Formats: sequence, C-alpha cells, structure tokens
Amino acid sequence: MRVAAIDIGTNSVLLLIAERRGGDVVALAERATITRLGQGVDAARALAPEAVERTLACLARYGEELRALGAQRVDAVGTSAMRDAAGGEAFIARARELIGAAPRVISGREEAELTFAGALTGLEVPAQGPRVVFDVGGGSTEIIVGGADGAVVQSASLDVGSVRLTERHIRSDPPAEAELDAVRADARAALATLPAERLAAAPTLVGVAGTVTTLAAIVRDVVPYEGARVHGARISRAEIVALTSRLASMPLAARRQLRALDPARADVIVAGSVLIEEILAWISRISGSSVDLVASDRGVRWGLAERLCLP
Repeated sequence: MRVAAIDIGTNSVLLLIAERRGGDVVALAERATITRLGQGVDAARALAPEAVERTLACLARYGEELRALGAQRVDAVGTSAMRDAAGGEAFIARARELIGAAPRVISGREEAELTFAGALTGLEVPAQGPRVVFDVGGGSTEIIVGGADGAVVQSASLDVGSVRLTERHIRSDPPAEAELDAVRADARAALATLPAERLAAAPTLVGVAGTVTTLAAIVRDVVPYEGARVHGARISRAEIVALTSRLASMPLAARRQLRALDPARADVIVAGSVLIEEILAWISRISGSSVDLVASDRGVRWGLAERLCLP
C-alpha cells in the first residue's frame, strides 16, 4: 500500500510518498518547498493571505503527484504556524480539496513522537544510551529525549525558530552584532526553561529539518543536495560555530549565492544557525561532554508514514 505524508511547517512544506517493503518504509518521492506559511505569525497571530496562497499552490502540486503515484492513505499535519495562527479554517478546507485530507493541527506531544520516530529511521546510532532529537522549525523548536528502545521520555516545544527569531531581531544586512546577541539571548532563554538535570550518559544528538540539513550540506559541500549524503552526516560543534560566524558576516545577496543553500532560506539561515549553536552548547553543558550533531534528512513525515503503513 502506498501512503502520502505531508508536514506543513512554518517555513516549508514536506511531502513523502512511500510504501512498505518487508520491514522498511521506502520512499517513492520526496519533495520540499519553502512557502513561509508562518510569515508574520509571530506578530499578527494570523495567517497572511499571500502565505496561504503560496502554500495552497504547493499543496496543489503535491496533490497531483500523490494521485499520480496512487497513494491510498494520505495524512497532513500542521505544526507551529497553524497552532499559533487564527483564521486557518478556510485554509484547511481548501487544502482538503487539493490533497484529499484535511490538515490537522497536531499537539506538541504528537509532533515530538513523530519527529523522534522519523528522525532515527535509517541512522546508525549506538545501541545504548540516550538519544536527543531536536527539530528547528520556522516558528518553534522541539527537543525530544528518548531511549534506545524508541520510547519518548520527555519533550518540549520552544517558541523559537529560524523565521520567528529573524522577524523578532534581524534588521540589518548583514546582521549587526547586537542583533545576533539578541537572537542568542532569546535562544538561551528558551533553552533555560528545559529541565536542568544531567543526562546519565553522553547522548546521541540528532538534528532534523531544513536548517540542520542545509548547514550539513554546506559543511560537507553536498551540491546538488542529496538526502542520502546528508542523512547521518556528523558535524562538530566547532564546525557549526565557524559556519555561524561565516554566514553572519555575509550580506543576504552573498548568502543567496552559496551553492548548498536554497536562496529562499538565505534570509533566515543566520538566526537558525545561531539557534543550533546554542542547542549544541546546551546539550554539552547538561551532558558534561562535547557532543557532535548527527544530521537527519527525515522527521515528522517519516514518522507519519510509518503509522500510515501499519495494517
């Protein structure tokens, strides 16, 4: 049976069309489109009409593809932007017409479970020890702690993301030092709300979503982008710090010329990179050791596809 899983995020819309072969879920098609549905949501708490139109145009294309490939089950989920914004009823109704399923706004808990399950598929990670998965979205960041058995122990959704932090603090091009300090302070304040107890052992730290995979592609020079080459790439904290500094020193026009960076993500990549740098610093503090980042090209849509493929 073929399934289609769609993740409607604050910054991008992701599609996975897949089927189960033996014990594995195998991708038949994957798509990622930056639509910036969360444009202005942090300030207005409503979906901007132009952002809705961009996202619906994307879903129209996805609907055509999933029907062409014969997807029998379809599920679409919305995360931070749809949770935070008023007036989404018309958007949901139109989206249902386009893809054959009404997008549902999932709770932070369900998002954590889907992210954790999806992020770890296809990764070689130690058999023992805790796993910490984080998902930097446009509007929010999810931090999920789980065990080697795949069970989620705790999770939290933080009100910081690449789009939200950019809209809150970045005004200059390239960003001024004071603006970067404000982004960093916001990220640290959000992370400070998490439980402070130390992990029993050094964790495997896995990052998902477009900011993480973009940074991994830049560091490893994956051009053109190939998910298989990014999935499982290990990036050190020092490499992230160096890349953050490099990106922050470049004007927007220069960032748009970087070979491994989607030009539509160039305006928010600096804030996202600062946030990831702070997450690495936080996990290193609570684990008592320097922790590298393992990039995952998977996430919510893969966790959702696993569910859809169940009998």
